[in-house]
Amino acid sequence: LSIMPPRSKSRSRSTSRSRGGTRSKSPAKATKKASATSTKKSKPKVGLGSGKAEYTIILPVYNERENLPIMIHLFSQYLSLTDYHVIIVEDNSPDGTREVAKQLQNSYGADFITVLEREGKLGLGSAYLSALHLVKSPFVILMDADLSHHPKFIPKFVSKMSESGCDVVTGTRYRDGGGVAGWDTRRKVMSKGANFLADFLLSPGVSDLTGSFRLYKTPVLREIFPLIVSKGYVFQMEVMVRIIDAGYKVEEVGISFVDRIYGESKLGAGEVIGYLKGLLNLFLTT
Repeated sequence: LSIMPPRSKSRSRSTSRSRGGTRSKSPAKATKKASATSTKKSKPKVGLGSGKAEYTIILPVYNERENLPIMIHLFSQYLSLTDYHVIIVEDNSPDGTREVAKQLQNSYGADFITVLEREGKLGLGSAYLSALHLVKSPFVILMDADLSHHPKFIPKFVSKMSESGCDVVTGTRYRDGGGVAGWDTRRKVMSKGANFLADFLLSPGVSDLTGSFRLYKTPVLREIFPLIVSKGYVFQMEVMVRIIDAGYKVEEVGISFVDRIYGESKLGAGEVIGYLKGLLNLFLTT
């Protein structure tokens, strides 16, 4: 994967020969050719498609019409478009996210973006599992579409996996320079409390068990996902616990987590209660 943003590769060429009476290209023609080349190169590039891409990025979305186009643009800025494919899992958002996703698919091409349309809000775990059936690449990236996970960290995930030979790379807010921006005291206490309880009861060996920005080897997910019973906020925690329990190697990369600018958080009282129930279940079954 390349970190470099797209650069124009157009050149304006003018040639002249001083011998043999060969005509020089006129400046007007050279400028016109350079302009045409520049226009051609500035069109959005497309990926190789889900059947050939090395990485598949799964983006579950619900009411993310403002954030989704920005996220797709950031992919084009920080990643090589020939190496990955995006699956947008859209749960019939009332704000028109589905229409935005389809417009992005039309703009970038179906070889670059797949829109998986579902009838309603069926949960985060269900979204990932539905998309996994479409994945053909050897690696899968799971992340949020609300801009809290910045694509600039993906090349670091890829490098870490390549260097360490691990099976999973997870982003952490609590180690290796990671951090959080935009959270109030209540949200910080909830997050650290959730991780403290999980660490105390489960001893998972990772610093950010509730994080959801991760790079997986696809066969690992295919093995673990059928074992997952949790839904919602606790889903990510159970995935990581099951992976570690199965003996797979996990590495961490520090990330900067930025609270969403557009839209509202999906974390509510129901998610907190579900997390506590899921934590107890994992404590008793692992």
